[in-house]
Amino acid sequence: MRLWIFTGLLLLSLTSQAEDRLEMQGTSITGNQELPKALYIVPWKKSSLPDLGAPPLQSLISDALSPLERDEFRRQIRYYYQLSEQQKQNSENQ
Repeated sequence: MRLWIFTGLLLLSLTSQAEDRLEMQGTSITGNQELPKALYIVPWKKSSLPDLGAPPLQSLISDALSPLERDEFRRQIRYYYQLSEQQKQNSENQ
């Protein structure tokens, strides 16, 4: 008896699942074949360029903590004194 009830319920569940099927119509898109196939992308906002005037903070830190060569440091000091003397002479001549 239980077998017949179980079989009946199984058949009912299978038929109810078959009724849930939904059939949809397909879509078709037609267009003009004479037009060229091209895509134009127009920005709505101007892109801003990054600020390249100042170096990033990380490079400033790494430059400040990098070791110096003695000869290179002395050469930089000589250049600094030469430039400061030239600026002094230019300001006196004006």
